[in-house]
Amino acid sequence: MPQNEPTESLAAPAVLVEERRLRKDLGFWGLTAIGFSNILGSGWLFAAMYAARTAGPAALLSWIAAGALCGLVALVMVELGATRPEGGGTVRWPLYASGRLVGTVIGWSVLLSVGGTAAEISAIMQYAAHYLPGLYDGGSLSATGLGVAVALSVVLTALNWFAVRMFARLNNLVSVFKVVVPVVTVVALFLSGTHSGRLTDHGGFAPYGYAACLTALAGGGIVYSVNGFQAPLDFSGEAHNPRRNVPAAVLTGIGLAVLVYLGLQLAYLFTVPESLLGNGWQGVDFESPFGQLALVLNLHWLATLLYADAVISPGGSAYVGVAIDARHTYALAKNGLLPRFFMRIDARSGMAHRALVLNLAVIIVFMLPFGGWQDIVSVMGDMYLLIYAASAVAVAAFRAHERESGAPRTEGEVPGVRWIAPVSFIVASEFVFWSGWHDLRLALPLVLLGVPLFLLQRRGGEGPSPRVELLHGAWLVCHLAALTLLSWLGTFGGSGHLPAPYDSVAVAVVSLGVFVWAVHSGADHLRTPPGAALAAPAL
Repeated sequence: MPQNEPTESLAAPAVLVEERRLRKDLGFWGLTAIGFSNILGSGWLFAAMYAARTAGPAALLSWIAAGALCGLVALVMVELGATRPEGGGTVRWPLYASGRLVGTVIGWSVLLSVGGTAAEISAIMQYAAHYLPGLYDGGSLSATGLGVAVALSVVLTALNWFAVRMFARLNNLVSVFKVVVPVVTVVALFLSGTHSGRLTDHGGFAPYGYAACLTALAGGGIVYSVNGFQAPLDFSGEAHNPRRNVPAAVLTGIGLAVLVYLGLQLAYLFTVPESLLGNGWQGVDFESPFGQLALVLNLHWLATLLYADAVISPGGSAYVGVAIDARHTYALAKNGLLPRFFMRIDARSGMAHRALVLNLAVIIVFMLPFGGWQDIVSVMGDMYLLIYAASAVAVAAFRAHERESGAPRTEGEVPGVRWIAPVSFIVASEFVFWSGWHDLRLALPLVLLGVPLFLLQRRGGEGPSPRVELLHGAWLVCHLAALTLLSWLGTFGGSGHLPAPYDSVAVAVVSLGVFVWAVHSGADHLRTPPGAALAAPAL
């Protein structure tokens, strides 16, 4: 199969016209800065403390595991971005590979994940309250805080309004600051004096057991902190030489971010005053960990810098998030989940202005009921993990279809993806499961609302009958239902009827079975004539 066949042959002429208006202005460093900036947001300000409270010094293993596992998931998405570059590709690939039911459910979860940008803006407000009391009231945005948050959302949207090249240059400047401040923090904390024996004292290296390392992945904020590496893939349609630059940028972004997080975790472990560890690592509780730690250590200049960066770092992630959300909305319009009105690309700037306006409205709506950073993040973190799982199925289904059709190997394919894809699907499913019952009981039912949306969308539409499309995409609905049930039965906030580690083993077994089913269904879907499979209903 030729490299761009799914994109070129299955897209409507109007889609291709808009796609060609995207500017190919992003190179390796621009893409790397986008990925790194999207990863290093508000998470670095919190995760070191919460991970230590959850797993003690063994949290270091959690960071290494998160980097390695996200690297596996990234390799799957790298192949898709290199062989099928397209604006908003993470939304498009599941549609091509698995049909409209999966495309609609994943697209719906992507639309919900706009709340992640709202979380970063909420984090800015929380730390800005150090200088402007009254922005927060009882852990939520006050009326004044909401007004300031809305104004900031408008500013971030305005900054994304212009050309991609301007976006990349501004993001590069923000990314430099976001790298410098964490590095300065690590160096300053170590120079202030360290306490020996911190990896073995106070209960040992793993005072709460090694199973706590898994809990730290979700409960300690590690998954959320490393999440976001897929950002360069969403810009693959605007990248110069995407086959070379996109894979290198994704993996470089993950590597740099994990190194920074490991440095921050070590600095935290070795510099917390001994007087605060009377009740072990679980007894250390800062509202703003590194800022307050700097004050305790009399590093007032560092505290001032940290409180300023606590606004800039989430601001940089929100800035990138607004841009990514616009590309996702653009892709959802191409999928037919949203009216084609939102697919329009401005000819002068190459930006999807109408998508930006819609996302601004969604961001503001998410701030109204949630308000607090943790409230938003606890539900939104699972949304992207489902995209990763669907992408693993997509790459395997594309390869299975190409083997059946006898097509030559596509340039840009990643060696080893044949086994990396099922492993990454299992990893993404485990990450979802480890986020815990408290979050999943809200997140997964929200995602499943995409099923009635699919039925409403397909009513009277052209192409295969809804029954055929339900058969092709039933694996995703069953997988979400199984994860919900196992989460309730398991030990990660559930009833505990299925003890550890058997609960995680059960998730792995179920995920592998679903993956095989999903790839078979995807290959069957790809045998359907392209026009019939993806004919978009009029909206």
